[in-house]
Amino acid sequence: MLDYISGKIADLTPTEVVIDNGGIGYCINIALPTYSLLMGQKETNLYVYELLREDVHQLYGFAEKSDRELFLLLIGVNGVGANTARVIMSSLTPQEMRDAIVRENARALKNVKGIGTKTAERIVVELKDKIGKLKIAGSQPQMMMGQAAEAEEAVDALVMLGFNRQNSQKAVEKAIQQNPGAKVGEVVKLAMRLM
Repeated sequence: MLDYISGKIADLTPTEVVIDNGGIGYCINIALPTYSLLMGQKETNLYVYELLREDVHQLYGFAEKSDRELFLLLIGVNGVGANTARVIMSSLTPQEMRDAIVRENARALKNVKGIGTKTAERIVVELKDKIGKLKIAGSQPQMMMGQAAEAEEAVDALVMLGFNRQNSQKAVEKAIQQNPGAKVGEVVKLAMRLM
């Protein structure tokens, strides 16, 4: 089993990074906070989770070990797959997630795309005792919002997460109006709540 992968960033999108390690390009699925951290970097070290099934071999990457632990807790909940966990981690910060679960605020989780009432309630019930023990890393720096190209990156991130492009553009515009100067990741999260 892989623990981490270090190397040069060969390609980066809001949902994937390709890391060149020894001439091999590892395509790793990432959440928006990790994408924001990798922007402008030439090299990285990501902690990975390797999903192996008969029909699937995927890697999921995390900037912090605690993010990977949180991901593992989420996919341990019945009905929450790896991609759903990634969308949750793109929509809520680890602290927001912890607060929602500890305070039994299933509504905050239900606002995430693909999470219904029963799944949100299941996450709260199954993780309430476990998440308190998890050490959550400090806030992660993200690039500042302000240029049209960066707004388009936020739209692209939403589209890659499964949202309609036209609705994503409207939501990003509203998010920027409501929170001028917000970071890209923050704009994406706010836009997801507005849709």
